[in-house]
Amino acid sequence: MRTITVIGTGYVGLVSGAGISDFGHRVICADIQVEKINDLINGVIPIYEPGLEELVIRNTAAGRLSFTADIPDAIKKADVVYIAVGTPESKSGEADMTAVWTVAKTIAKNLNDYKVICTKSTVTIGTGKKICEIIDKHRDPNVDYDYVSNPEFLREGAAVEDFTHPDRVIIGSTSERAFEIMKDVFRPLYVNETPIIHTNIQTAEMIKYASNAYLALKISYINEIANLCENVDADVHVVAKAMGIDGRISPKFLHPGPGFGGSCFPKDTKALAYTAGKLNSPLRTINAAIETNIAQKKRMVEKLKILMDGSFKGKLIAVLGLSFKPQTNDIRESPAIDMIEALLNEGAVVKAYDPVAMDEMRLKFPDIQYLNTWEAAVEASQAMVIMTDWNEFRGLNISKLKELMAQPVVLDTRNVLSMEELQYHGFRYDNVGRKGKSSG
Repeated sequence: MRTITVIGTGYVGLVSGAGISDFGHRVICADIQVEKINDLINGVIPIYEPGLEELVIRNTAAGRLSFTADIPDAIKKADVVYIAVGTPESKSGEADMTAVWTVAKTIAKNLNDYKVICTKSTVTIGTGKKICEIIDKHRDPNVDYDYVSNPEFLREGAAVEDFTHPDRVIIGSTSERAFEIMKDVFRPLYVNETPIIHTNIQTAEMIKYASNAYLALKISYINEIANLCENVDADVHVVAKAMGIDGRISPKFLHPGPGFGGSCFPKDTKALAYTAGKLNSPLRTINAAIETNIAQKKRMVEKLKILMDGSFKGKLIAVLGLSFKPQTNDIRESPAIDMIEALLNEGAVVKAYDPVAMDEMRLKFPDIQYLNTWEAAVEASQAMVIMTDWNEFRGLNISKLKELMAQPVVLDTRNVLSMEELQYHGFRYDNVGRKGKSSG
């Protein structure tokens, strides 16, 4: 058993810390936010993630997982120190590394014996070198350390499963000693023959960005194909299914919709494009994916406007789904934000419902109406738009929907509703990449 300190109890830090403790190690999750730490100590989980609460409770009860706001003490107790703080997007598109540099300096000042310093945050390429420079500047020269890049590949909504059963583990380090320690941290996975890939630091940093950017590229690609399908009377679902059968392509991330969001894809594509541009090695495909994603979100607004005869002014519109994807309460870069902003800017009255993300969206839009059921949200509305493909929206009773709405107008940006049923009940509707703009 090793002692691992994870600095940062956000999405990545909390899932990683709880997951590592489940491997049998002692984990200390540390954060400067005292209120958040007190909540975690009392069993209050700050994010919605299936399976995470159970993981935290089980390992806390077993004595393997603990929480503290005393970061220096947590560093001193650790064999491995993870940096898992946020790297939000700056105005230029570059990742804001301020928190990472601050943590690196804190680690340096509290190195009391040999430790492996490991970055879990999504960081720009070249971060490892700068972290080492900061640590070398502020540490006791008599105390040694090694640095490792260990990027995460967690899907929100499936993060616990992804951490405990990953496709691969990336360990970027030039130190054989550090690599063996990290192998020991992930020994349960190693025993199960999960690929553990040993690279240098820069390669590990690049793998993270390259992976996320490629997935974002696939989403933007299928969205553009979906838009073309609408113009040539093709069905994008059949197109995507046939494409996905090809082993060279795979069906993953070939789901058309209103554009990608979340904490990773928008930020990471921009950060990678920024870095590439700075090095005079532009990534034209990634730049195009970024532009396509912005355009797709605007296209959804235009679709709804066409359904409503060109105007939102004074109309009561229901928005179902606020998180950027199902099984999470994360609204960062959610397409629902763009939709709601456009509706409000053009004089609409908005009612909204989401199974778990309403508290988060309320912080951004405090003045719209939040209802506790989809039925209450759509009642008396003159249009309804589905922005997130929660399972409960897939089972909407179309007949009941029509009874509740003042006007039968639906924009299904996730293609979860039956076009045949909508047409049968006389809805005016639209979706993404399938023919059928209305029956009425």
